Amino acid sequence: MQTVIITDGKYRASLAAIRALGRAGYRVIVTQTRADVRGTPPAFSSRFAAQTHWFAGSASDEGYADTLLAFLRKYDRPILFCVGAVTLNTVARRRAEFADICSFLLAEPNVLDALNDKEAVWQKCVELGISVPRAYTEMPDRYPVVIKPHCGERAGLPAAERYAVANNIDEYAAAIARMKQYDPTPLVQEKVEGEGRGVSLLLDAEGRCISAICHRRIREYPLTGGPSTCCESIYDEELIERAYRLLRAFDFVGMAMVEFKGDCVLEVNPRVWGSFPLTACAQSPFALHYARAAAGETVTYTPCDYRTGVRMRFMLNDTLATLSYLGRGDFRAFFCGIGDCFRAKEALACRGDAAPMYRYLCGALFGRRR
Repeated sequence: MQTVIITDGKYRASLAAIRALGRAGYRVIVTQTRADVRGTPPAFSSRFAAQTHWFAGSASDEGYADTLLAFLRKYDRPILFCVGAVTLNTVARRRAEFADICSFLLAEPNVLDALNDKEAVWQKCVELGISVPRAYTEMPDRYPVVIKPHCGERAGLPAAERYAVANNIDEYAAAIARMKQYDPTPLVQEKVEGEGRGVSLLLDAEGRCISAICHRRIREYPLTGGPSTCCESIYDEELIERAYRLLRAFDFVGMAMVEFKGDCVLEVNPRVWGSFPLTACAQSPFALHYARAAAGETVTYTPCDYRTGVRMRFMLNDTLATLSYLGRGDFRAFFCGIGDCFRAKEALACRGDAAPMYRYLCGALFGRRR
């Protein structure tokens, strides 16, 4: 039985990978750094986790790479599935050492840095003829515009605070001043309207696309542009082709989500993305293909190898989003959210593996460590 080590068990995406790989017959071991979480992660309660392990300290500690290397050496060339961005970058920086003892699909650190840089992605899209929002190097001549640092994650900003929208010159001045605290030269782009869609791809060691899944955003919180709280699986061959061309232009390897708004590319998340649990809800073989390809197997891409039209929600955040629509008097969107309470799949729920959902709700609602 082959072993998969999944890092950063605190993330909801980790639980989806644990279940998918555990069902497929892998021995799944989940790890988590104690300083980065309060209480026990819900993923530690999954029946598909053969073993769980705590690391002292934080994933951002200087010694974390050595700790992880020592743990991996206990196993016979395990497959490493990095979930958190900090862990991913830590492994990338010492890629050769990790490659000696485990298997993974992971891009070079300079590639990750480039894809995390919104300006580098924008410039590459222009070179490839892929639509992007209009960028301003001087005072905008029309509004609204979006102001954002090159990499909000690196600045330590939560997802909802990684950009600001300005509808006039006064708001623009205030937003620029705020963003300059994190980036001396923040990006200014037109605010693009249209449906938010994500194209998530898995590229093997040769740069071939071996898995893909698309989704569209239904709701987000905050409503002004926070993380997705409800999404739906779709299939869009043209968007997949654009996303693949973009990732290949950077010589990318591994998992990434390319975010579109309308026809424009907004940014790239070169890692496991927030709505990753949709891969499980839509029965995509994404996690399984990662493990097989990382271990050296040849995986053949099959278009639309998942269920489309599947809605998934993060219950607590989606409830807040739904109530926000009621607060602004948008009753149609409010009742749509109410309907999804019964129609959409809960991201953490799973028949036969109820303990993680129970632990998550107890932690979120009561702050109890169960």
